[in-house]
Amino acid sequence: MQTFTLNDGNKIPAIGFGTFQIPSDGSTYKAVSAALKLGYRHIDTAVAYFNEGEVGQAVRDSGIPRDEIWVTSKLWLQDYGEEPAKKAIDLSLKKLGLDYVDLYLIHQPYGDVPGAWRAMEAAKQAGKIKSIGVSNMTPKIWQQFVPQFDTLPSVNQVEFNPYFQQTALRQILAKNDVKLEAWAPLGQGNQDLFKEPILNGLAEKYNKNVGQIILRFENQEGIIVFPKSVHEARIKSNLDIFDFELTADEVAQIRTLDTGKGMHDPDAPGVGDMLLSGVRFDNVAQKDSQKSNR
Repeated sequence: MQTFTLNDGNKIPAIGFGTFQIPSDGSTYKAVSAALKLGYRHIDTAVAYFNEGEVGQAVRDSGIPRDEIWVTSKLWLQDYGEEPAKKAIDLSLKKLGLDYVDLYLIHQPYGDVPGAWRAMEAAKQAGKIKSIGVSNMTPKIWQQFVPQFDTLPSVNQVEFNPYFQQTALRQILAKNDVKLEAWAPLGQGNQDLFKEPILNGLAEKYNKNVGQIILRFENQEGIIVFPKSVHEARIKSNLDIFDFELTADEVAQIRTLDTGKGMHDPDAPGVGDMLLSGVRFDNVAQKDSQKSNR
């Protein structure tokens, strides 16, 4: 499995398996187990996905040595602030049934982000977390919070696909060797994207599907990707992107698809207030924890 080296020296698998919107009814366990059997060694979850328990169970049941699987989770913003975040990190570890997570992220960049970051730094020093990072930070939000941090994030997980290539943000991240992780790397099934002549022509040339062309483009751009699927054939095909290489001209052609706009704008008025006033996840998280430890 190809890896990228983070600015803290840890090596992260270049492609992972995403679990967003996979329910915790056995579906997550089944999907993650299949992904691990097919060769994935990077699993992405979050408190807000309500499926940490099944992710951890699949990792533990896989028979694969723990140090060969990269597990990411994320702190939800109702647990921001130094003391609440410390408790939430411990709860994530309990739900996962793991001694540590490889990467822990600030999920939404609103509220007491600096306090949460201090708790994550402390958890890293204590060995509970290997690497720490952020998510959904635009250039504006990055400049608002990151100068307050004692240590730099290792990654910023944001929306990224050929229609939204985050040009301005990538310039900021590159200065500090911060890796970009892509959520929605396939545009969340945007059919317009999958109909693009450039992508279809390349799929025909390389005998690949359009999704594989997109993921290979993103990989060659240095982006960490973790496509999601519950279908084993698709889980397998999403990993099968390392037996061909796009030319420089072909990469340049795909870059022309960038519209500069995504589906989600973290800077939009009211987004932070809406999320900060949202439902707390404590009760659900506690139930998930109890279920995972039966």
